[in-house]
Amino acid sequence: MPDNEPYLGRATLLQFDQTISTVLKLNLSTAQRSHGMQLSDMQQMACVVIPQSVSLALSIRELVRQGYLFGAHMLVRPLVERVTILLYLQAVPSAIVKWKRGWHSGDAPGLSRMLEAIQRAGNRPDIAKGADLTAPFNSLLHGKPDSAPWNTIALDGGKPGYASSKILDRPDLCDDVCAQALTWLVIVMAMMLAYFPDAEPPNPGLRASPASGRA
Repeated sequence: MPDNEPYLGRATLLQFDQTISTVLKLNLSTAQRSHGMQLSDMQQMACVVIPQSVSLALSIRELVRQGYLFGAHMLVRPLVERVTILLYLQAVPSAIVKWKRGWHSGDAPGLSRMLEAIQRAGNRPDIAKGADLTAPFNSLLHGKPDSAPWNTIALDGGKPGYASSKILDRPDLCDDVCAQALTWLVIVMAMMLAYFPDAEPPNPGLRASPASGRA
């Protein structure tokens, strides 16, 4: 509950909460706008992927609220995947046909390839390898040895152990997951405006709703 959240008061968590509030307001405005439009293929894709991204961010926030930091970190990977799809299709719009076909493995690019393509489209002089960018997410997803720090806790006597439930005394892990999630959520806002440029920016009087329809 709000009165006994384990990490309430953390600066990064506050920023995450503020970002969520702004995203929900913009999402409501975007959804209302999209309901009266003839949507392009790209916008139809955005109407699916943007709400999924927002929902994942809200799920991360709820897991942080309950102290399930390992589970919260696990959800960063699918959030990144969806935001990267939005960025990738902006950079390579011809790939929308692959998304419409089902975005099947072997047909559509994987996360690492999309991240490299986005960098190339932005004319970056140095391209970071996609495999390096995705390595931490893959370690968590597949339970590799270097995933251990994300659920390590201190046992009685200071010995390290591995949490199987809530993690209530690792503010560093809280800060890490909130910083990652809010960063990608800011990009979601940018993608809302990119795919629906006529949407109104959020204003203080707009009532936010996480279930606002299409986008």
